[in-house]
Amino acid sequence: MDNNSNKLQLFLLSLFLLAISAVHPRSVPYSTPSDLISDGINSNNNHNQRGPQYLLLNPFIKAEEESSSSTCEQTYGFLPCTTTVLGNLFLIIVYGYLMYVAATYLSNGSELLLEILGPGVVGGLFLPILGALPDAMLILVSGLSGTKETAQSQVSVGMGLLAGSTVMLSTVIWGTCVVVGKCDLRESDSVAIDGQNTKGFRLTGTGVSTDVWTCYAARIMAISVIPFVVVQLPQMLNSTSGRHLAVLIALILSVSMLISYCLYQVFQPWIQKRRLAFAKHKHVISGILKHLRQRALGRLLTDSGEPNIDVIKKLFDAIDENKDERLSASELKALIIGIRFEEIDLDQDDAVSKVLSDFDTSNDSHIDIKEFINGIEKWLNEAMQARTGSADPGPHTMKFLDDFHLQTKREHALLGAEEESDEVAEGVENPKWVSFKAVLMLLIGTIIAAAFADPLVDAVDNFSAATSIPSFFISFIALPFATNSSEAVSAIIFASRKKIRTASLTFSELYGAVTMNNILCLSVFLALVYARGLTWDFSSEVLVILIVCLVMGAFASFRTNFPLWTCSIAYALYPFSLALVYVLDYFFGWS
Repeated sequence: MDNNSNKLQLFLLSLFLLAISAVHPRSVPYSTPSDLISDGINSNNNHNQRGPQYLLLNPFIKAEEESSSSTCEQTYGFLPCTTTVLGNLFLIIVYGYLMYVAATYLSNGSELLLEILGPGVVGGLFLPILGALPDAMLILVSGLSGTKETAQSQVSVGMGLLAGSTVMLSTVIWGTCVVVGKCDLRESDSVAIDGQNTKGFRLTGTGVSTDVWTCYAARIMAISVIPFVVVQLPQMLNSTSGRHLAVLIALILSVSMLISYCLYQVFQPWIQKRRLAFAKHKHVISGILKHLRQRALGRLLTDSGEPNIDVIKKLFDAIDENKDERLSASELKALIIGIRFEEIDLDQDDAVSKVLSDFDTSNDSHIDIKEFINGIEKWLNEAMQARTGSADPGPHTMKFLDDFHLQTKREHALLGAEEESDEVAEGVENPKWVSFKAVLMLLIGTIIAAAFADPLVDAVDNFSAATSIPSFFISFIALPFATNSSEAVSAIIFASRKKIRTASLTFSELYGAVTMNNILCLSVFLALVYARGLTWDFSSEVLVILIVCLVMGAFASFRTNFPLWTCSIAYALYPFSLALVYVLDYFFGWS
């Protein structure tokens, strides 16, 4: 029984082996996943199918592997990355918010440090550089990562951020500050009336006014585009040679302008004080002349335009209270007190010393009759040189002195000397703790900006690859709102105080931020291009920066009053810039 069973088993095994030898299974290619098995069907029998057909142990494996065909590289080896559109959009939002946090820490830390140390080196060096630090970090990492080819593709993110920040601050934020800071404009001279906003949204009846220092800041902003012109010269001349040299020259020029601008910021408070002191001195001159003219028993000038000596002697006798034929400092102070310079914050003792320095040629701290006549004659000549009336001074004595007084009053106001009480620090409690807090904020902001700049650039680059949207436009539109949002919000809030002084500071900060973009961030960008041997091919972007900076710079350089309608020019420049870059790049092939 057992022998028969063994023979049967041997027969069945032989039959099974014979059946297997007659079967021709289909082999699995080496490149296919290991999770696939053959379905036993010869692909050659089905000519409508492309390639061999397999059964999947898991039907979802194929879809997963197809989606992961384009891989991403984790930044620092552990930060998340993705190749999907929504995933990269989420990462851009997260990393963008972290850059906003970094900018906020840097801004708050800078303000605290300014309270402790005051302007000068802090206000001139650290504040402008720290304000542009997030942008500079993003530009730096956009050209450092990967190979030269990778850097060339990612460097457009840095250029998009550079152009986008400049355009956004000069257009959208500038126009918004005009809208939120508008006040009623006086009909006589179109100067904004502090805190008065009763005319609604009248395009010509409302607006903002700034001081003359804001005009200087706008001119500096316009000048700061010179390195862009230099680096663009080979393309403008259709020359392929000398582009690397042009980058080097532009880099040297940009760094030189950066150093000069920082030095100007350091000494600018001192310059401003000197200008203000000079303006106050001129205002004292005009006030005294106007007061003397009102007290005079006749005109100060004869019909031929010469000083009226008899009238001036009578004025001298009226001021000389003790009749010693000399004017002392106390008598001059009584004269100045009687004039009541209500429109300026005047130090009376300082005004007396300035009058003595102009009149007292003998340096005996007194003014005799001859010195008084010579001094009044010099003041009258100065007022006549600045007059806007007729060349014939005789019948217009009253008018040219009034004109001179209004002119000096306006010059004093343009220097922004009014209403400084709300900006003067009252002293800082516990300065050691505030200093430690400021340094800690600056350190945290710098670390966050340095750590997450590279992941943000990678996310923008991956989002661009997933959506086929050029990375320049993503960085042009999105990134400036992350890196400059803290600065923009503070500028808008500051402008909403509706005062000439706060408006002046707001627009000066905007012009200063654009200037730092044009010189500091450009210096970083040019250093990357030169050091890594990258190609400078950003003609359309440079043109947009030139147009915006020159238009807004020229617009703000020669006027201090901005009616509400001026914001429409700023707002229109933003979509114009986007459209211009798109047309030049995709229709004319500039970049």
